[in-house]
Amino acid sequence: MHPDHTAPTSTPPAPSRGGRRLRNIVITMALGATMFAVGAVMLTPGANTAPRTGHGRYEAPRGSIEALQARVTRLPKDSGGWAALGMAYVQQARSTADPATYDRAEKALRTSLSVQGEGNTDAETAMGALAAARHDFPTALRWARKAITSGPYSSSAYGVLADAHTQLGHYEEADKAVQRMTDLRPDAASLARASYAFELKGNTARARALMQRSLAAAATPADEAFAHSVLAGLDLQDANPREALARTQTALRTTPTDSALLESRARAYLALGDTTKAVADYRTAIAVAPLPHYLLGLGELEQALGHRERAAENYDLLRAQDRIREAADDPADTDAILFEADHGYPRHAVTLAEETLRNRPFVAVHDAYAWALHRAGRNTEALVQADKALAQGTRSALFRYHRAAIHHALGDPEAARRDLTEALREPGFHPLHADAARDLLQRIDTTS
Repeated sequence: MHPDHTAPTSTPPAPSRGGRRLRNIVITMALGATMFAVGAVMLTPGANTAPRTGHGRYEAPRGSIEALQARVTRLPKDSGGWAALGMAYVQQARSTADPATYDRAEKALRTSLSVQGEGNTDAETAMGALAAARHDFPTALRWARKAITSGPYSSSAYGVLADAHTQLGHYEEADKAVQRMTDLRPDAASLARASYAFELKGNTARARALMQRSLAAAATPADEAFAHSVLAGLDLQDANPREALARTQTALRTTPTDSALLESRARAYLALGDTTKAVADYRTAIAVAPLPHYLLGLGELEQALGHRERAAENYDLLRAQDRIREAADDPADTDAILFEADHGYPRHAVTLAEETLRNRPFVAVHDAYAWALHRAGRNTEALVQADKALAQGTRSALFRYHRAAIHHALGDPEAARRDLTEALREPGFHPLHADAARDLLQRIDTTS
């Protein structure tokens, strides 16, 4: 799911290195324990780090949070008002990466359910959306089923159901839920989920057509920005970074502080070799919302450029976020697993992946587990997980590179060559691994 991003009305100038580090550490501690969970809400199968959990979009309640707060103050027994406020908080938390807002969302939704315990479809749907945002997908599934029982014609409830099934690895059930959602209401949210269903299967042409329809149905600038960001990601998967750049530049004229668009443009610049502008966009996106995959993307880009201290600043922030996650006993997201595998302790990355996989057997988690196993020297097991990551047909250059490295380690250069060739169809797919993929392919070609 890709949350909307709201941002300050203006972007402050970049502070000095020391000041930026102090400010970011303060921000990190304020974000709290669900930061890594929020990060995965952002990513697509073609992203630099971990795939996004999908194109989940929920119908935004009418009125601002302030207006909804006034409404429930005036009408404290209005279950619908409390449900709308809770969903508004969920949407706000996705935009700001502020876990305290998730707590406010839960409080509002629990109040709604205390006022109306049965047949409260809106609150049940929002509770499912909240659980999904927190990466508690078994709980999201339970709430979605409850919402569909009380409101069998609620397209939003089927959206939560689709998201939960997808992340739990129930891909056929997810497709059925998406189809039902689209049948009930072919709007921007349902079409975005349909797009993602095809993207997971590697059918980027169909995914693009459906996302274009979602864009046409978009009701707000934020919805339009979301669609443009997804389409830019598809452009990158299709090895068309110039189209991705043009698309994001156009969209940013309307929503100049949308962090997802900024990160998409950063990846387009990276693919085109303009690392200066890529770094600038990553930094601006982080100033809006310091999400883990932004920090990891920038850190690895700075590392690739030889800027060790700047890379270390981003890695320090990621480690601080993960300490907060561990203190809250939350499962690791794929960003945390990949970061630990590449920049920390691979054996610990394996442990993190195994814990996450128990309740989230999604393709991205299989890929992260595969890479952790490879980095820990357990390549036979790693290949099993890498195959699972690609079993749906997902067109991810990073997944392909990971499996290529595993094949090569197992003494199968031909299989490695096939995966490397596919990975390198997407230029600049990763700040560090794209160069490693080219080097490995050259070594294979030289020695074969």
